[in-house]
Amino acid sequence: MKNNHNITLNNINKSYQKGNNTVVVHDNFNLTIESGEFVALMGPSGLGKSTLLHLMGGLDQPTQGEVIIGTQRIDNLKQAQLTQWRAENIGFVFQSHHLLPVLSAQGNVELPLALTPLNKKQRQEHASYALELVGMSERANHYPKELSGGQEQRVAIARAIVSDPHILLCDEPTGNLDRKTADEILALLTQLNRDFGKTIVMVTHDKKAADYASRVINLETYIFEPKNIEVGERL
Repeated sequence: MKNNHNITLNNINKSYQKGNNTVVVHDNFNLTIESGEFVALMGPSGLGKSTLLHLMGGLDQPTQGEVIIGTQRIDNLKQAQLTQWRAENIGFVFQSHHLLPVLSAQGNVELPLALTPLNKKQRQEHASYALELVGMSERANHYPKELSGGQEQRVAIARAIVSDPHILLCDEPTGNLDRKTADEILALLTQLNRDFGKTIVMVTHDKKAADYASRVINLETYIFEPKNIEVGERL
């Protein structure tokens, strides 16, 4: 298990151009998440919740400020370095499963391991173990069209954890699921956090989903009452 993967956002500014206007998404934003936390980011659309996930995962860069994971500042890594770092440290789970329809569940889960030095047999073993962890071993040879929405999301989670990343970044992971299936997925995320020490940062609009987290950060409260958010604080 990898250690010292605290997430630190220091004085983050994020803006982009829309025509002649500059749209500010985050202004002097500070946040610390410790290794092993399960944090839910909540608030209305448009407050930059997904942007924060993208910054933490190196999918986007801040306009100003620092993004530090453990001791590694990732916002100034070159693209090749960032790609390799992300493959080793981050697992992504999205609202849409993004499974490739031409690959079986096993094939989809093996896909991220193409960036690793593992041989074919090792990739198969790792993928099989990940599918076992999420309760999908019996569906390993099924294609996405043969799976329910909840089963597809389980496969997507297996794909996210197959390289044993310490951090899982989840963007509305239960947004397309019914309540019962959503609770099953959230229970699985809780197990990964509790039993395997995965740090989980989850964007959600669902209060019931947020209840599974150990800490909830309401970005609407944060934006209108600016302050640094420290570990252990529940808004």
